[in-house]
This record gives sequence, structure tokens and C-alpha cells, in this order.
Amino acid sequence: MLDTPHPQPSSAMQRVRGRGRVVFGPGGLRDLHQSGSAKAMMPKVHTGIPEVVFLNTSGGLTGGDRLEYHLQALDHTHLIGTSQTAERAYASTDNSIAAEVHVDLKVGQNASLEWLPQETILFEKSRLARCTKAELAANARFLFVETLVLGRAAMGETIETLHLTDRREITRAGRLEFLEPLEINATVLASRANAVSLAGHRAFATIGLFDQGAEALADVLKPLSQDGVVAGVSGWNGKLIVRAMAGDGYPLRRYVAQILTKLRGTALPRVWQV
Repeated sequence: MLDTPHPQPSSAMQRVRGRGRVVFGPGGLRDLHQSGSAKAMMPKVHTGIPEVVFLNTSGGLTGGDRLEYHLQALDHTHLIGTSQTAERAYASTDNSIAAEVHVDLKVGQNASLEWLPQETILFEKSRLARCTKAELAANARFLFVETLVLGRAAMGETIETLHLTDRREITRAGRLEFLEPLEINATVLASRANAVSLAGHRAFATIGLFDQGAEALADVLKPLSQDGVVAGVSGWNGKLIVRAMAGDGYPLRRYVAQILTKLRGTALPRVWQV
């Protein structure tokens, strides 16, 4: 997980570097690369659809760290990507330097990719810049979830200062389909009770399905609910978006699992524990 083998000054703090790349085709694994703290595991499955489980062996992220995950489903391939556990962003020792996470996803013709990472937990004074890009072929299917938790309610943590930039960009056949930039900083946290900001919540999730006819599933999902969770569902032009928020990560996780199970028609990957 070290970024250089050369000696460092005693005052320099070592930063994490990690890169994982996995490509699957109709015949199975086509390419695998892993370096630094980014690892990719492929557990035995009984569904016939391969699963790729990414893991950051450093145990968390802080300012100056950088992770890259690349996952590709070639033409006529079905693939699931997830993470081994929740990612954690810890306090940065330099208020001007963020941890960086870059996720690049590609889905070929008549292919399907489900990107189902577990939640990201942000701690006090953390700084995280994340960018997720998905490139879809004209008739590809893509399902994703992203969940953020601002501190742990069970530990009595109240987050007052952090900086998060989180950008999602999805294209289909080279045309922009979905763009969502998000920023949470100390100013937003200071007005967290405001209905137009966090509305008093600390856990947030976005689920998206991009597929022909996806909008028709909105009416199927709207009746689903979970105590302590506020959610909204919308669908249009082959897109389905679910947004949910809660006062803690646990009820939100249960709701997210319920929605994903309904959309997938099967249980979540085994690394998910609900």
C-alpha cells in the first residue's frame, strides 16, 4: 500500500495508493490487475453471475490517499461489483488535501453491470473527493447504489467539520444520461436541520437503474418503506432513481437492501449483512 519504495524524510507521512482493475467477458475473467492497497476478490457463487469484491486493505482513507477501481463487463456479460465492507474516511492532517477515490465502470452491448458498494462512513475532519463514471453501451443495463453516513450515531458522534465532493457521471453510447455533483462542507453541516439541506439526517442513499423500461418500476417501489427512512422514487426515459435518508445508517441500510432485492429479484451479495 506504499506509494514509493524510496526512503522518505522522517516527518513525511506515508500515503495509500491502490488500483484494482477487473474485466469479464462471456468466457469469464479477461483481465485482472491489483496493486497497493486495492484488492479484488472473486468468491465462488452459485447464480452463474460472477461477483467482484473490492477491498481497501489500508482500513480507511485520509488526506493524500488515492484509490482507483476499474470494472468492465464486455458485450453479452453479466457482472456484479461490490465492496467487502464499508469504506471509512478519517480525519485529514492537512485541511487542504483530500483522499481521492476514482471509480470507472464500463458496460458493453447486451451486458449488465450492478455496482453495489457498501456505505461510506465519513468521520470528523475528513476530506474526501470521489468520482464515479459509468460508460454504457446503447442497450446495456446498469444498477448502482451509493450510501453516505456522517458519523456513527451509536458512538454518539456528531460531525461538525468535513469536506466531501462526490460526482456521478453516466453516459450511454457516448451521450450524457445522468450527472450528479454533491458537496457537503462545514457550512452545510451548520444548517443541517434545514429542510433544503440535510433535514436533520445523517445517512443518505441514491439508487439508480438505467435500463429499457426502468421507469415502469417506480410504482412497484413506492409502496416499500422502512421505519425512520424518508424516501422518494422517480422514473423517466429508461431511468429509475431512488433517494432516501435517515437519522442513522442501520434503518437506511435495511431500506436500501429491500429496494435492491426487489430490483434484482434475488438476494444481495453475501458480503452484505443486513
